[in-house]
Amino acid sequence: MEPDLFTAAAEDRQEKDPAGSPLAVRMRPRVLDEVVGQQHLLKPGSPLRRLVGEGSGGPAGPSSVILWGPPGTGKTTLAYVVSKATNKRFVELSAITAGVKEVRTVIDGARRAIGGYGKETVLFLDEIHRFSKAQQDSLLPAVENRWVTLIAATTENPYFSVISPLLSRSLLLTLEPLTDDDLRGLVRRALTDDRGLKGTVTLPEDTEDHLLRIAGGDARRALTALEASAGAALDKGEAEIGLQTLEETVDRAAVKYDRDGDQHYDVASALIKSIRGSDVDAALHYLARMIEAGEDPRFIARRLMISASEDIGLADPNALPIAVAAAQAVAMIGFPEAALTLSHATIALALAPKSNAATTAIGAAMEDVRKGLAGPVPPHLRDGHYKGAAKLGHAQGYVYPHDLPEGIASQQYAPDAIKEREYYTPTRHGAEARYADAVEWTRKHLGRKRS
Repeated sequence: MEPDLFTAAAEDRQEKDPAGSPLAVRMRPRVLDEVVGQQHLLKPGSPLRRLVGEGSGGPAGPSSVILWGPPGTGKTTLAYVVSKATNKRFVELSAITAGVKEVRTVIDGARRAIGGYGKETVLFLDEIHRFSKAQQDSLLPAVENRWVTLIAATTENPYFSVISPLLSRSLLLTLEPLTDDDLRGLVRRALTDDRGLKGTVTLPEDTEDHLLRIAGGDARRALTALEASAGAALDKGEAEIGLQTLEETVDRAAVKYDRDGDQHYDVASALIKSIRGSDVDAALHYLARMIEAGEDPRFIARRLMISASEDIGLADPNALPIAVAAAQAVAMIGFPEAALTLSHATIALALAPKSNAATTAIGAAMEDVRKGLAGPVPPHLRDGHYKGAAKLGHAQGYVYPHDLPEGIASQQYAPDAIKEREYYTPTRHGAEARYADAVEWTRKHLGRKRS
């Protein structure tokens, strides 16, 4: 038996006893016009409207689509609407439980259906990012030959998690987080709709505002919190969901952050860029999001150590020791106390003077090496400790800097190919001003030509 998006048994139960289903399920849109948000994907002639049979059709059939967006933005809802509205066979698979065998079974069934009685198949594949490359490869012939029209859903960045051949054969549709106005309309409809709470409770403005805040753009989370707090209010014999009732029911806002997904990298990137930009408040915000999401504190500490050298460098020589000390501390103590240490380091780095001179210096030097600008080490710098080195001219003529009054010897250190190169260009920010003076003085006494 082929799997369906919503089995007949579940549909029958929902029809006979709708109150037994979660509010988020009961309020699921039945047609595209009931969908909240995502209006940029629902315009006339859009791929989704063509999938439900709207439009003239003709030789240009509906395209396979990949729905990419955060949880609770409507990916499964859109698939559900398509399953209800389309006159095509609709089959659902989840990448969590399905494999190549199940995919081939669906494809074989689709080929029989289209060849036997001209019935096209729509395949909804949830969590496609969980499929391996080989599993995704198994979809290619069916999508390319349009044996199935694929609707694939993912919370991960498809450019990282979906193979390029499948991306090129599908339309990528990006779902946006729902706005407060989108969620407000959905919540108010759920309060009064016969499929929802049927007007049994009301929601004051301050409670509504808090509900939207903790939902974080997630429709499912908003309706789940609404249902739970409505139940708590009714148990108390109250016809109004008070702010205290909501707060007691929903302990805290869930953080929109997946430690294994692209938000992991997005939030980490925002943390580092906020430190680089010296916005200590923004940096602390992103740090808090990572902590609340249960991010590995060692990962955060590693990013701070990199930031200390990449963006601060010698403008504040204490930045790296602070970051290293923080990394050592969090490895020893862990959460929750590690949050204090990470805050300490983040504030210090965000408020430190900034210089990327160390970053650009090694980058320029490595670029020259990659271009082949290396050359032999000057003979007087070569190792002279082994027998026969003197006969080869190694270490001959080397001037020992400590023997000179100023402690610096005017001799060639770099290979001929780069002897006039200057990689380190210090700023005058913070403590690096001292290094700027030092590098100017040393280059002069080394007899280097000014570039």
